[in-house]
Amino acid sequence: MGWFSSKSEKPDPVSRTSRQKCWEHRDVYFACLDQAKVMKPGDEGDACAASKASYEANCAKSWIDYFNQRRVLAEQQEGILTQAQVQARAAR
Repeated sequence: MGWFSSKSEKPDPVSRTSRQKCWEHRDVYFACLDQAKVMKPGDEGDACAASKASYEANCAKSWIDYFNQRRVLAEQQEGILTQAQVQARAAR
């Protein structure tokens, strides 16, 4: 690998600006998923293709995997907490 590499630059997760850029693109993509009423990233078909492409171009793969899993887990946790609250009210 030389000084004048033609290889495209990948996001640098250490850089503050790269992280901020990733988060912004993630938020746009997740907002599109919310609008399409899709919980699991990747299940939206062509609905959010442009925002998904920019999300994947601006975030490291490991971050994408983490954010996508976290989104699904957060929704599952919300459902469990709601169910627990209903059960607590019923027990009173």
